[in-house]
Amino acid sequence: MIKLPFEVQVIKDFPAKRIEFLVCTKLLRAVPGSRAVYNATWEAREVIAKVFGRRLRAKRHLKREWDGLCLLLDRGMNVPKPLFYGRTESGQYVIVIERIEDSQTALDLFQAAKTHREKFELLSILFRHLAGQHSKGVFQRDLHLGNFLIKRKQVFMLDPAQVRFYRKQVPKRRCISQLASLARYLRSEDVESLSELCRQYACARNWKFGKSDETLFRKQLTVHRKRAIKTGLKKLLRTSKRYLRIKSGKYRGVFDRGFCRGAEPVEFIKQVDPMMDSGQILKKGNTSYVSHFKWNGKDIVVKRYNHKGVWHSLRHTIKGSRARRCWLYAHWLLMLTIPTAKPLAFIECYEGPVLWKSYFFTEYVAGRTLREFLGNSNISNQERSRQIQQIEKIIHRLNAYRLTHGDLKFSNILLTDEGPVLTDLDGMRSSRLSFMHSSKDAARFAQLKDEAL
Repeated sequence: MIKLPFEVQVIKDFPAKRIEFLVCTKLLRAVPGSRAVYNATWEAREVIAKVFGRRLRAKRHLKREWDGLCLLLDRGMNVPKPLFYGRTESGQYVIVIERIEDSQTALDLFQAAKTHREKFELLSILFRHLAGQHSKGVFQRDLHLGNFLIKRKQVFMLDPAQVRFYRKQVPKRRCISQLASLARYLRSEDVESLSELCRQYACARNWKFGKSDETLFRKQLTVHRKRAIKTGLKKLLRTSKRYLRIKSGKYRGVFDRGFCRGAEPVEFIKQVDPMMDSGQILKKGNTSYVSHFKWNGKDIVVKRYNHKGVWHSLRHTIKGSRARRCWLYAHWLLMLTIPTAKPLAFIECYEGPVLWKSYFFTEYVAGRTLREFLGNSNISNQERSRQIQQIEKIIHRLNAYRLTHGDLKFSNILLTDEGPVLTDLDGMRSSRLSFMHSSKDAARFAQLKDEAL
C-alpha cells in the first residue's frame, strides 16, 4: 500500500499536452485492480483524482467518464467540472475533476440523520432532483445514495460513466423503477412517507400518479430491496471504504474500519484470547466462549467458536465459519432495519488449510433480557404489551423476508431504551422458497409469552 501523501506526475493528454503534478492526500475509495479515488492538490487547488488500474480497459473507462461529465454539463446538470486527463509515468490513466468543497455524499448524510424527518427531507431533495434528471433524458444506471453529493441542498451527480442519455425524457416505467430504487432506503411499512415522495416527484414532472403506477412502484420496491441486500452482502467480504479485509498468516477476516481505526488489527487478533480471559466472561462452554471488554475505546462483546475436533473443523471449513455467517446475517438484519448488535469484525484462524476457530465481534448492547423485563413487577401491563407487539413486528418482518432466527429464547431478546434487540444469530437461516420457510420463530415466541405470563 502506498503511503500518503505522495506525488504523482501526470502526462496530460487533454485539453493540452503538458506535464502536471498531483499530490494525493487521502484515499476516498479503492476497488482493487480497477480504480482508486483520491483527494489531491493540483496547482494549490483541491481536486479529485481517479486512477484506473486495469490497463486493457482503463482508457475506455476514462473516456466514458470524461464524455459522461461533458454530456451532463451540456444538459444543464450539476456535476464536478472535468479538468484534465492523462497518464502517469507508470502508464496508468488518470482523470482529474473539480472537488466540491463543503459537500457530503447523500449516503453519509442519510446515515448521520438521527430522525425519520431528516431522512425523509433528504430523500425529498433527491426525488425532486431525480425528476429534473429524467425530464432531461438522464438515466443513472447505478442509482444509490453514494452517487449524489449534497452542498446546501444543491445536488451534484457522481459516476457519469454509469449514465445513459435519452434523446427525449426517460420512459415512465424506468422512472418509476428508479423511484423505487431510492425509496428502498425507507422502511416498507412507512406507507405515508413513500406515497408523499411519489407525489412530490409526480408534481415536479406534472404527472398523475395513478393506481397502476402505484402497483408498479410497490413491485419494483421489493425487487430493489432484494437486489440491494444481495449486492451489499457481497461487499461485506472485501476491502472497501468502510471495511478492511485481513489476510495475514493463519488469520483471515474483515474489520469495520471505524472499529480498528488507529490500531493494528493483526496485533489485536494475536492478543484477543488473553483480553477475553481478563474481561467479563458471559459464557464459557465447550462450543463457544463469550466475553465482554473494552478495546480501542469501544465496549465490545467477542464470541469465540472453539475447535471441537478435526471432523468438526473440516465441516466448517467447507460450509464457512459460524463467525462469518453471523457477520453476514447481522448486516442483513440491519439492512432490513431489524435491530441487532452492531457487527464490528469477524476473524477466522486456520491451521494449514483447515479452519480451527473463529471470532465474531459486536458492540455491547446494554439492556435487560426478556425474562428480566417480563418478570419485573414494576413494569405496567401497557408497557409489557407495547414491547411484546414490537417483538412480534420484528418476527413478522423476519418471516416476510423468509428469515428464521432459529434460537429465540429469553436471553436472546434484549430490551433497550430504543426497543427490542435480537442477539445470538448462530441459528439464523434463510429460505429461498416460501414453502420451505416455517413460522418457527412465531411459535417459539408464543411459547415464551405463555411461560412468562
